[in-house]
Amino acid sequence: MGKVESLYGTTPAEIFQSGLENLDDIEAVAVSVLWRDGSVTSGWSNTDVAKVALLILALDEEQRRKHL
Repeated sequence: MGKVESLYGTTPAEIFQSGLENLDDIEAVAVSVLWRDGSVTSGWSNTDVAKVALLILALDEEQRRKHL
């Protein structure tokens, strides 16, 4: 499964800057945004649904491991 790293304490600007600096190494991006009003927006870049599912499964596995 994929490598999952915590971004806790990292600002959105730092995350996007890192992405821009490593643009040639990024194949796909999936993102969720929690807005101040409690709503969530999510989406992904131009990749197939199977790769999005892999991203979600990697996050799910990491969360389950941390909370069991």
